[in-house]
Amino acid sequence: MFFDWTYVYFVLPAFIFALWASVNVNGTFKKYSKQFSSKGVSASEAARRILDNKGLSDIRIERISGNLTDHYDPKAGVIRLSDSVYDSTSTAAIGVACHEVGHAIQYSENYVPIKIRNAIIPVTNIGSKLSIPLVLLGLFLSYLSEYMLVFAYVGILCFALSTVFQLVTLPTEYNASGRALRAIDEYGILERDEMKGAKKVLSAAAMTYVAALAVSVMQLLRLLTIVNSRRR
Repeated sequence: MFFDWTYVYFVLPAFIFALWASVNVNGTFKKYSKQFSSKGVSASEAARRILDNKGLSDIRIERISGNLTDHYDPKAGVIRLSDSVYDSTSTAAIGVACHEVGHAIQYSENYVPIKIRNAIIPVTNIGSKLSIPLVLLGLFLSYLSEYMLVFAYVGILCFALSTVFQLVTLPTEYNASGRALRAIDEYGILERDEMKGAKKVLSAAAMTYVAALAVSVMQLLRLLTIVNSRRR
């Protein structure tokens, strides 16, 4: 099941795309990590400025180890910035930090897509764990009866939940980047000619989510193809 033509036709191209997106975002971040803000504002300072101006002074900013491990934790009310971002004054780091601020603003404004994404996380987690075992069980039992393929189709439905999650994630990421860039410009954190670095990094980061969706969709099509081929 895992080493057949369906993997080569469906998943491999998407996987190569995802690999390129990952390499591209790291390369783009590294490139614009060498372009520094002429105002000397660090990424954490930029994030703090936007949060305070948006009335979100209660949200803390903390340092976290790793590279590009930046994220917003809505439960704790904390934006965590990685070592390569927190103190950096590069346009790349500022873009990343402000992107996480964009997520914080989404939560404060009850942005609908992020509410939908959070609502489906529990069923998505369950579905992702059950999907492949159910597909395998259905394929195995289909030797006894074609009707047993119903387990495989239920597994595919469970896997589809992950694809829906990836789909809903896209607008939240693009919207957070849009909010970040507008805030950077509005509060004069970067000069106009320095905005390119932040835009390039956020565009490259967004492409990784597009790639993740592509992999999920192609894997879903692969599973459908495999299961349908077992029907007599």
